[in-house]
Amino acid sequence: MSEIEPVETTVVANGIAHHVLEWSRPGAHRTILCCHGYLDVGASWHFVAQHLALSGHRVVAFDFRGHGGTEWVKPGGYYHFADYLFDLSDLALVVAPDGFDLVGHSMGGTVSAMFAGLRPPGLRKLVLAEGLGPPESPPDHLPDRIAEWIHGVRKVRATAPRPLASLDDAVRRLRSQHADPDGTLARWVAERSTRHDAEGRLFFAFDPLHRTRSPLPFRVDQFKALLARIDVPTLYVFGQNGFKTGDEAQRLSAIANVSQHEIPNVGHMMHWHAPEAFAQAIVTHCG
Repeated sequence: MSEIEPVETTVVANGIAHHVLEWSRPGAHRTILCCHGYLDVGASWHFVAQHLALSGHRVVAFDFRGHGGTEWVKPGGYYHFADYLFDLSDLALVVAPDGFDLVGHSMGGTVSAMFAGLRPPGLRKLVLAEGLGPPESPPDHLPDRIAEWIHGVRKVRATAPRPLASLDDAVRRLRSQHADPDGTLARWVAERSTRHDAEGRLFFAFDPLHRTRSPLPFRVDQFKALLARIDVPTLYVFGQNGFKTGDEAQRLSAIANVSQHEIPNVGHMMHWHAPEAFAQAIVTHCG
């Protein structure tokens, strides 16, 4: 399979300059908009995008705020799900004005599900890849969560980030988090999720504030209210060895028109380790 390289652009959405990538061949007829997960980057959709683009689709991915090549929030700002929703809403209007299918992985799947619950114009079909939100945090944890958040943000602001020793160090860290025996995929992603500062030191390109815990407990009742408003055909994709919450079935049951697809012998990072199988599931669902 000849490789299709992405075209990279910048799109300002919700006041933030977003790094956007597009894979397509002449005559591409349908846009698939892809949302990455926590501490991931849009470029990691490259392996899935190859198969989607060859099947005639125009594939667009981007880096969420504070990830990869997208701007970080200004001092005093933070990263809440509502912020991601506003960003995605603005981005979709620019990169897919004629309509789109939406695919989200992990955190990006949670954002995509919330977004679909807003019934945005142009959305045709939805694919959630292990993107049904994190475990619930009880409301009475709120005071401690807020205190922990304040402490964590202050600590990040007061601590200089530690540079990576080398790109090989970045690869090693990615491999330790996501199984990749020979490191091929980890190196490809590491090259696109790191950057040098003015002194030539290498860092992962995400804002260290992402390492802090959100002050707002995740509320399943509120999430399910959004799931219940999804009115497009939805596919839930999961890995045989992937991530599940204890109440996954109850969350899925809130979506009126949902089907499920399991990819065997893979874990949470299915877009790394089973890109062809994942892409085929998307094509079968979206057309």
